[in-house]
Amino acid sequence: MADNHQEASRLHKQAASDHEEAAKNHAKAAQCHDKNEVSEAKDHSKKAMNCCNSAQKTSTTACGCSDKT
Repeated sequence: MADNHQEASRLHKQAASDHEEAAKNHAKAAQCHDKNEVSEAKDHSKKAMNCCNSAQKTSTTACGCSDKT
């Protein structure tokens, strides 16, 4: 059971990290839009989306793992 707790903790930490990285990229995209730097905004937007997708998958796994503890 301790292994499951450690895995749940690891997954929640990874999901949090992914969400934080997504937020940073969203903020950078917004800044680029404010400066009319469309190409850079698109790049940061794509990075944000990738982080969001990763965070969603990891969150689902983490919550499922927590339910089993």
